[in-house]
Amino acid sequence: MQSGLVIRSSSIHAAGCYTTRAFKKGDRVCEYDGPRFTKDQADERYADRSITYLFSCGDTGMVIDGFGSAMFINHCCEPNCETEEVEGRIFVCAVRDIAAGEELTYEYHLYDSDDAEGDCYCGAAKCRGTMFSKDELKRRARKATREAAKAKKTVKTKA
Repeated sequence: MQSGLVIRSSSIHAAGCYTTRAFKKGDRVCEYDGPRFTKDQADERYADRSITYLFSCGDTGMVIDGFGSAMFINHCCEPNCETEEVEGRIFVCAVRDIAAGEELTYEYHLYDSDDAEGDCYCGAAKCRGTMFSKDELKRRARKATREAAKAKKTVKTKA
């Protein structure tokens, strides 16, 4: 467990990671660490699990199987942290001053998910309603448009 952090019940999702001391804007709060796999290995390993703590690392197709306090940091559309990759390591950093007792959050920016939905329950004033990245939402909209056009073409062909 990182110094200054504790895991406890969260109103966002099950368990969350909270501070026991203040952090200043720009501080590295913790590292997202754990075993590393390719995305394909992780997909195979966790095919039957609905919950995983996988974090995509760089453009290499590797993911980190979260272990430790960082795996309990929940998504929020108005986060108090962001992630930063430094030489293949993922650090969670404060984007504003964080008081002792606050739950740590960052934007998940989910993409390339097999899940149909990535609903967000952060409760933020500007909640987007999803944990998917803007690019993923655009990709899904394009895919839906293509599938609708294909279905329309199939209906016309059968008529």
